[in-house]
Amino acid sequence: MRIVVTGGDGFIGRNLRVRLHELGFDAIVNIERDASSEQLHDALVSADFVFHLAGVNRSKDASEFDSGNRGLTAMVCQALRETGRRIPVAYTSSTQALTDNSYGASKRAGELEIGAYAAETGAEAYVFRLTNVFGKWCRPDYNSAVATFCHNLVHGLPIAVHDPATLLRLVYVDDVVEAMTRLVREPGSPGGAVEVKPEYETTVGEVVVMLREFAGSRSSGVSPRTGTGFTRALYATYVSYLPPGEFAYELVRHVDPRGVFAEMLKTPDCGQFSFFTAHPGVTRGGHYHHTKSEKFLVVKGQARFGFRQILTGERHDILVNGEQSRVVETVPGWAHDITNVGSDEMIVLLWANEVFDPQCPDTIVAPIAG
Repeated sequence: MRIVVTGGDGFIGRNLRVRLHELGFDAIVNIERDASSEQLHDALVSADFVFHLAGVNRSKDASEFDSGNRGLTAMVCQALRETGRRIPVAYTSSTQALTDNSYGASKRAGELEIGAYAAETGAEAYVFRLTNVFGKWCRPDYNSAVATFCHNLVHGLPIAVHDPATLLRLVYVDDVVEAMTRLVREPGSPGGAVEVKPEYETTVGEVVVMLREFAGSRSSGVSPRTGTGFTRALYATYVSYLPPGEFAYELVRHVDPRGVFAEMLKTPDCGQFSFFTAHPGVTRGGHYHHTKSEKFLVVKGQARFGFRQILTGERHDILVNGEQSRVVETVPGWAHDITNVGSDEMIVLLWANEVFDPQCPDTIVAPIAG
């Protein structure tokens, strides 16, 4: 399938072209907004599908909106007509097409051009009335407040918020691309308006608070809940603006004669992740918990886990080495320690189901020897 993308070097276009290649569509032609009618015709003459993404989003001149949105769309449609083939086309419009401003009027006029082409030729035409789109590769200080906020935060620049209560309706670029690629993955869908879901409703102030929390997570060690929904998409967007020099950051290392201990990550409600080392013959631990639970994974060296039931004195030992990928879990009411019984440094990953609270540590000293 030969796919033509106008505006393929723009924000949505880049994401779309990458995803199309991933899906195995290799015959992709990119046409920019300033292409001539001859260049358009040459690209479209053998097209099997057209994504018309090019347009003007910002301008002080209303005539530029008209020429860049309605005019360019009319040019695309005319070039498609001249092929004599019914070539499906998807057009990115805007929710502002329903508003009374120059930009919205130009996007609405573009929709009418697309509709007229479909009606005249019988080709399928799809219209994406997009609200604010956010995600990686969006240009800051252009048409996305989210992109501007992310860029400014990672570069230490101020963020200007005039009204934190201003409502925002957002869609994530990956969801936009998913809806677009479905049209070529599942050809034959009836033309018309295409909705992109989910659509997130928030405020400018809430977005800034979340982004500041992301930015502060490296120093606090606490990661927000970034695994699902809007927070997942916004976090991915934020980190996509990090310059390469900020890809890595240091942890606080606690070093003593036993080895090293460092906390890697804390979560609001799923505990924390740490690691520690121990020199040969060193024992760590020697305490019990009433409620806290931990999981240990030895990734290097040989370890002996010792357990003692604090009421009955029952003993239990477990031998583990770094080649086993075997998790050892602590149990409330059982004192426990871990000893490096090998000849090399031991390295252990540790997850605890709660973040350590020095005011209420739930860690009671109790040597295993009793």
